[in-house]
This record gives sequence, C-alpha cells and structure tokens, in this order.
Amino acid sequence: MTLVYGIITGALFGILLQRARVLRYDKQLGALRLKDMTIVKFMLSAVVVAMIGTYILVDLGEIELKIKATSIGANVIGGLIFGLGWGLLGYCPGTSLGAVGEGRLDAIWGIAGMRVGAGLFAEFYTPLKETVYTWGDFGKITFPGILNVSHWIIIPVLLVLTLLLFVFF
Repeated sequence: MTLVYGIITGALFGILLQRARVLRYDKQLGALRLKDMTIVKFMLSAVVVAMIGTYILVDLGEIELKIKATSIGANVIGGLIFGLGWGLLGYCPGTSLGAVGEGRLDAIWGIAGMRVGAGLFAEFYTPLKETVYTWGDFGKITFPGILNVSHWIIIPVLLVLTLLLFVFF
C-alpha cells in the first residue's frame, strides 16, 4: 500500500507541476533571473504542505522522523552543483522529468545528469563523508530543536512567512 500512496502522491505532484506551468523553460529562466517567482511560490507551497502533513503523521505515530546531520560543506557544494546544472540545462531535476513527460526531449540531459551525479556520489561517498561532510557539521538539528519549542509553534510562523513572501513576490 505504501507504493500505491507514493505513486498517487507522485502523480498528483506531477499534475500540479504541469498545471502551474513550472515545467516550462521560460518559467525556469525567469526563476533563475529572479524575474518570475512562480517556481519559488510553487516550491514554498510544496514545502509547507509537506511539513504540515509530515508532522501530522509524526504526531499520529504513523511515521518516525530520521533527521540527517546538517553539514554546511555538503550543502554548499551540493547547492553549487545543483545550481550549475539547473543554470546550464534550464531544468532542475524534478522539472526535467516532468518536461520529458510533456515531450520536451532536451530535458533527457537532466535525467542523464542526475544518473551520472548519483553514480559519482555513490562512488565517492566514503571520501566525501570523511572530508566534505565534516565541514560545518552541526549534527542532527531542527528549528524546533534549536528553539526548544513544539513544531506546531514553528509551522504557523513559517506558513505566515511564506504567505508574506507570496504577497511580496
């Protein structure tokens, strides 16, 4: 049943990506140039919805969070690689899959890049863990943990900040 939920959720997310037109090259370019905030709004919406859903499931005892350690080195290097790929191709990983689904075959390069990147990451994981992952290692942290408050205090604050960003953008 878990796989069925995953397929349904993935299909719904793909439909929403397509309906929001964030799979379009002009939207991607607009986001990269900070001229069209459609993608930013879409992703912030997805993050807030996922955060609320995740914490509801945690509170119901249906799932358990497994927090990964925060590493500034890994985040910075990963972000640079992600940004370089997005800037060169014009699609981020998720939108390249959706663009192929819409028939834009140039996005296959994004899928190929993800596969190569995943393979390289797997191949070099041990040396990366001993070097890059130690740069700025803060351990397993969360906003509620840092502030020592319930996640239900943080979630409405982030929701309001997201809505304010929508108005600003």
